[in-house]
Amino acid sequence: MALVHLVRHAEPAATYADHPDPGLSALGRAQAEAVVARLLPLGGDLLTSPLRRAVETGEPLAAARGVDLVVASAVAEIHSPSSELAARTAWLRTALASRWGDLDTAQRAWRDAVVARLLAVDGDAVVFTHFVAINVAIGAATGDDRVVCASVGHASVTTFEVVAGAGGRRLELVALGDEQPTVVR
Repeated sequence: MALVHLVRHAEPAATYADHPDPGLSALGRAQAEAVVARLLPLGGDLLTSPLRRAVETGEPLAAARGVDLVVASAVAEIHSPSSELAARTAWLRTALASRWGDLDTAQRAWRDAVVARLLAVDGDAVVFTHFVAINVAIGAATGDDRVVCASVGHASVTTFEVVAGAGGRRLELVALGDEQPTVVR
């Protein structure tokens, strides 16, 4: 049994429509520092999405532990079919209101890769990731096909247990992170 704590990145300095890879805002840096107290007693590896907002959220905990973050590309943000900022924002709004069966093969493959990476965790871990990736894990644990199952807030911690059984490994939701409305801008 392993506990995997998924931490949504803290507040970014720019919106999804304004920047492809923003770092954290001043509030986001404060959120990242504040979540350290909750995460420091938890054991295990520290994994992060390669995107700046996730890395910057994880850095204070890594510094407090005196270890490095391990970059795990599989827990990065969902891939938009367009790199043009306005087009990807419009796509994301539609995707968030969808079910996985409504999205194309590339997005479903990304979802499956997120779940596979989380199930591959050997021991406890803290993973700094993104809104949709956390929703992927919630959906896998609860059998919910919606892209958005919960509106997890910035710097919230959602905990799963990786359970091994006769049918293989599976995720079980232990605790849902704090929720807050999420608006795609």
